Amino acid sequence: MTVALVSLLVLLCPALQAQSAKPDTTRRGYSEADVRFMQGMIGHHAQALVMAALVPSHSANADLRLLAEKIDVSQRDEIATMRRWLRARNEALPDSSSHQHQHELMPGMLTEAELEQLGSARGSAFDRLFLTFMIRHHEGALTMVARLFSSAGAAQEPEIAGFANDVNADQRAEIRRMQALLETIP
Repeated sequence: MTVALVSLLVLLCPALQAQSAKPDTTRRGYSEADVRFMQGMIGHHAQALVMAALVPSHSANADLRLLAEKIDVSQRDEIATMRRWLRARNEALPDSSSHQHQHELMPGMLTEAELEQLGSARGSAFDRLFLTFMIRHHEGALTMVARLFSSAGAAQEPEIAGFANDVNADQRAEIRRMQALLETIP
């Protein structure tokens, strides 16, 4: 799998370099990559909220319920922060209420079929599936952060750099917690 990933990166590298070599200088203090990151992460977080909302009715696991509450609170707060950031710069806000985010698959996003599979599961089968899918979802957010930081001229504004670093740290901590919790599920 590593060889395939390296091969894919080698193939994409010229295209990525060409894209990232042109910083957006039409804006003061932030780049188009910053805007795309904030807009995309709103949809990404919105799907995490959809997933977390299933936990109370699908799981009896107290630790998983607590994790879902934390995810719900943190993702809602971060969505509000991203929306404020975009509004302050007169940038377009994505419509995260229409489930449009599910059709624009970003890294780690679940497909409609996977969301249906999760919604159909109950008990420990749900717990295992939720944790497996949410770990993948969080890893996708880490990919989005890495793409932001690798884009020329991006994350130069302290607010977005700090936000992206916080997302990175929070997602990594939650992944570790979910991996540990996954080991306890029969």
